[in-house]
Amino acid sequence: MIDWMFQSFRPRAVIFDLDGTIVDNMPWHLRAFEAFVSKHGLPAMDAEMRRRTDGKRNREIFPMLFGREMSMEEIEQLEEDKEGLYRDLSRGQLAPLDGLVDLLDRLDAADVPAGVATSGPRKNVEFTLAELGLTARFRAIARGDQVQHGKPSPDVFLLAAERLGVPAATCLAFEDAPLGVTAARRAGMHVAAITSSYTAADLQAAELGPHGIYADFREFLERQLQVAVP
Repeated sequence: MIDWMFQSFRPRAVIFDLDGTIVDNMPWHLRAFEAFVSKHGLPAMDAEMRRRTDGKRNREIFPMLFGREMSMEEIEQLEEDKEGLYRDLSRGQLAPLDGLVDLLDRLDAADVPAGVATSGPRKNVEFTLAELGLTARFRAIARGDQVQHGKPSPDVFLLAAERLGVPAATCLAFEDAPLGVTAARRAGMHVAAITSSYTAADLQAAELGPHGIYADFREFLERQLQVAVP
């Protein structure tokens, strides 16, 4: 069992963002974006552009990068271009973030279901979970292409909670990006942020900040256990 440090909050489900949260794969996405923007003659992805785009869907990112409106057909073609680069670069290189598998084991033992709420496209989600060996560990997966609005809107988190069969307010969400933190908070969830992609200061400065900030899931569990000790 987990003795939750949030004394008045015992989640009925835990929902994880995927990229940068379940796995520290943002360096591979960054390398893919670097190759992509170079191929298309676009400016390099600087820190400000990352803050504006991390957590968003490709249908929102590509018009920002190219500075114009795009058809869904063009966006889908560009998505396959960029995400194919990510899959090729990261194949055989991915591992679950430290402490994640232990946390999932503890959730299973406590019969607390786990789900995923991600902006990533279907091929990436399937690829990344398969590379990690975690395909069967999540009872529900909600993607950004399955909802009307992407992060920082709460839609994808609300869909994940619905698919898990629990009210959103009873969920604990893990996120690594400020836009994602805001999205989970807007869904009414309790939010724990992971500093795999952004600093604690960046995450705390989100429009709606997290309830707790951790380096990884191992630190999250260690702090839970500390609370459990009299």
